[in-house]
Amino acid sequence: MRKTILTAALAALLCSSLSSCMGKFALTRNLYAWNEQVSNKFVNEVLFVAFWILPVYEVCGLADLLVLNSIEFWSGDNPLSASTKTIDTKHGRYLVECDGKGYDITLESTGEKFRLDFAQESKTWSLQLDDKEYKLMTFIDDTHVSVPMPDGEWKCVELSPSGVLAYKEAAAPAMTAEL
Repeated sequence: MRKTILTAALAALLCSSLSSCMGKFALTRNLYAWNEQVSNKFVNEVLFVAFWILPVYEVCGLADLLVLNSIEFWSGDNPLSASTKTIDTKHGRYLVECDGKGYDITLESTGEKFRLDFAQESKTWSLQLDDKEYKLMTFIDDTHVSVPMPDGEWKCVELSPSGVLAYKEAAAPAMTAEL
């Protein structure tokens, strides 16, 4: 299943530069644009790698490919342009809300939720799902972050070219294992 998701996401990302009836891949582009503006280039790179390990980019690409681009093509409207977005899928209707600090995503029929959130006090980005919190990255100081490794351990990464490169090399096997 993960291999299928990765393949679809890669196809979506490759097609995202095209602008035709297939849609604009707005969710993937918005995530990428958000990642670019988070902090400095080293934090951006660490987030990019972490989001590949925790298949955030793959899920966004697949959602764009299978749902959002179809909605945009047939309706002519981009479902990501409203402050609360409604996305209809074969699994139900999802509501996506942004409050400036994170994103709440709710399955309307059951009320199931998950959240991508930034906690200012702990300087941590996390994913909250089924009453469990999965930390994605914690800022230690201006030059270091703590990030998850594929084996579940946490590693302090220096926000420098050499620190980010070391993290990428350590995470590379997990990023390519399913391809």
